Amino acid sequence: MPLTKLILTENIPGLGAEADVVKVRRGYARNYLLPHGKAHEVTPGALRQIDALKQKRAEREARELNEAEELGRRIGKARFVFTLETGETGKAFGSVTAQDIMNRIKNELGAEIDRHKIVLERPIKDTGEHEITIKLHHDVTAQLVFQVKSAEELRDRWAETESAATGEAEKRKKPGFFRRKKEEKKETE
Repeated sequence: MPLTKLILTENIPGLGAEADVVKVRRGYARNYLLPHGKAHEVTPGALRQIDALKQKRAEREARELNEAEELGRRIGKARFVFTLETGETGKAFGSVTAQDIMNRIKNELGAEIDRHKIVLERPIKDTGEHEITIKLHHDVTAQLVFQVKSAEELRDRWAETESAATGEAEKRKKPGFFRRKKEEKKETE
């Protein structure tokens, strides 16, 4: 099987990062890597340019590391509440999946992360506080703490606060304009 040496100009998953010298099959090099500008042939001139590519790679890796650390701090501070429908026995009808967590992070924090970076052995089906790990970078992991609550529990709390609010509103209710006039007349007579 004929192989050829190439210098990569950008990160290619499963093959290497920019400035890496790799051996690939000639057909892959000829039909994909070279026409798309993802690699250059190994020549004396290209070997001199490898330092510039290594500097570009170091800058990209430093930028990715800083972004991952910043996102890790924001995720560590975030507190989310997920609600699940539960039956009378407390068994959940749904679950919180990596996709749900990814969507919540995207909506709340405005950060795009891959759902495969969320370490979740199984979907979460029980209420309470949960802590999961998110692998943001090969050097950076973040811990996300979130609550899972029953939708029935939240409805009960909402009903309690609603009834308390209406009770306070009735206590604060002032007599109407005409009632005040009648009461003032009675007091003066």
